[in-house]
Amino acid sequence: MNQFEIREVPGKGRAMIASKNFAINEIIFEEEPFVSHQFSWNAAYGYAACDHCMRPLETLVENVRRLANNNAVVVPLVEHDPTAAWLPQFTQCARCKVRYCSEDCLVEAQKRYHRVSCMGAFRADDTHPINVLNETWKKMHYPPETGTIMLIVRLMAMYQQSNNKPEFLEQLQSFQALIVNREQKIYHKMLGENFEEQMEKLFAAFCNAFKSEEFAMFTTPDAFKTLMGILGTNSQGIATSVLAQWVTKVSDLPLPDSEKEQLDTVIDDIYAKVGDFAGEFLNNEGSGLYILQSKINHSCVPNAQSTFPYSNDIVVLKAVAPIQQGEEICISYLDECQLERSRHSRHKILRGNYIFVCQCPKCKAQSCDPDVTSDEEEDDEDMDDCDDDDMQ
Repeated sequence: MNQFEIREVPGKGRAMIASKNFAINEIIFEEEPFVSHQFSWNAAYGYAACDHCMRPLETLVENVRRLANNNAVVVPLVEHDPTAAWLPQFTQCARCKVRYCSEDCLVEAQKRYHRVSCMGAFRADDTHPINVLNETWKKMHYPPETGTIMLIVRLMAMYQQSNNKPEFLEQLQSFQALIVNREQKIYHKMLGENFEEQMEKLFAAFCNAFKSEEFAMFTTPDAFKTLMGILGTNSQGIATSVLAQWVTKVSDLPLPDSEKEQLDTVIDDIYAKVGDFAGEFLNNEGSGLYILQSKINHSCVPNAQSTFPYSNDIVVLKAVAPIQQGEEICISYLDECQLERSRHSRHKILRGNYIFVCQCPKCKAQSCDPDVTSDEEEDDEDMDDCDDDDMQ
């Protein structure tokens, strides 16, 4: 039984409210995604992940050497490689050769969507409509990625394969909390300045990929805009990394101080090497739609945090501050560095990426602060027309 409830809050819309007290670090819930998918460019650049749960499919050494573009990099303590235990379980679809971390993931994918989405030998055919759609998206949405059209492709396969289509549609509609005056800003965020022309091209490629009458309800302009809106406003980023997992494991080893210092130096050197070539792109990255997690609002003083401790797409929500019964559960949509920036800078990021103006206690307390960014560069245009945006 859930220890929270989803409730409509005046001025904010739906919100997650605690129905019990939570202590710091207490797990509020764990959730598998309604759907998830690796980002298109992330997959194209060889970041190997399970096609169902996004668990890394590289060994530690393979991962580090690929990221550093250097096969001579030596990694110590490989006996703590998190991938090692999974290697015997790795498998793939016999027809299309898509890879999975285990037979369980393959079976689950077959049960939910892969039976109809498997492209077989056409997976390598650049002219296949699904591949054309993906390439159309990639030409509009370069790294750093925030979404992928392949998430919508997977949704279509789930719909086609579903034995209970009304239930599927009801679940899908639970993500549909768009406000009309936000739609253009959402598309602009995903597709850039020429978003109207980009949307037309993407819609044409989508309709060509899903010509069957079975998909007719999704291939109208309004229905496609709704799907894109869901992608732009409700998808949760997912990142998995065998290197990050290994660093966590070896950093907790009971080593003498001198060996700890040596290990820290080695870790710093590894990150320097991979950073020189891969830059900030160190993880397998994708996004997912989470029925519960998508109901959580933002606060610049969050009392909860979404984590991915199992190196797959299962999200675990933990309390990071004491939460009282009846209190709203909030997470931060910003990272730790962004949270320390000025109110104006935080609002600029939130309005640009999430299309709302934050009204959390921290923002209200700083309401009289100068409207300048943290680097003291004013950007008046980004703060115009605040009344047109949602408040949270």
